[in-house]
Amino acid sequence: MIELGKFNTLEILRDTSVGLFLGDKENNEILLPNKYVPTTYEIGGEITAFCYLDHAERPVATTLDPLIMVNEFQLLQVAEVNEFGAFMDWGLEKHLLVPFREQRTKMKEGNWYVVYCYLDQQTNRLVASNKLDKFLSNDSLTVSEGEEVELVVTRLTDLGWEVIINDLHKGLVYFNEIFKEIAVGDNTKGVVKKIRSDNKVDISLQPLGMKVLEPAANKIYQTLMANGGFLGLHDKSDPKDIQEELQMSKKTFKKGIGTLYRERRIKIETDGIYSI
Repeated sequence: MIELGKFNTLEILRDTSVGLFLGDKENNEILLPNKYVPTTYEIGGEITAFCYLDHAERPVATTLDPLIMVNEFQLLQVAEVNEFGAFMDWGLEKHLLVPFREQRTKMKEGNWYVVYCYLDQQTNRLVASNKLDKFLSNDSLTVSEGEEVELVVTRLTDLGWEVIINDLHKGLVYFNEIFKEIAVGDNTKGVVKKIRSDNKVDISLQPLGMKVLEPAANKIYQTLMANGGFLGLHDKSDPKDIQEELQMSKKTFKKGIGTLYRERRIKIETDGIYSI
């Protein structure tokens, strides 16, 4: 079976003037247009391609990488809005439609939205929805406390950031669990911190049991990691250099690296500090 909205590994059946015809073990065929045909191939060999419907609603294959696949959530930009709805740029020639009925608020061209891609059973078309909650359920959770999970950040609330867990469930990262910049649409990893009696899920963005760093130590550590694990500052550095690099006093800096050293996050050398 050739699955729309996914990558399929298919047999190369024949070469034609319009491209390669590919097939599965159930004798279904699909065209890979000439523009996507690799320079070398063999009839009878295999090729992996993404399958969807072209502008004429015909099944077609491509070797391009889409920004989203069926049954996934992702942040996409609106390329066009017309009488049918909003069309999202998902990295392919034909844009992905979000019908007006599937928009939580009216989408605007150029804006970015988290959407869910699904196969419409009535039309057999790949479409997207911005009404995310109806594709998520916490009734029967497939995660457990302490488990590492994949997250998509969706919405800022009064308590913290709402996230999608493993493309299946809703969770929340409380403000006191956030020690880095995050934004709508970010893909990141987290850990299930707590599952409440009503199946609401609390998420931590750092491994459980890791001590939360005080602000100065956290800023130093984030800057250190952003610089590839090395920072050319130490306890003998000029206060002006510390202020310029980290916007903090030397006293605060020394306290911060002391915390990091005790937590065994860094080693201090004569030329600076290194991550461990």
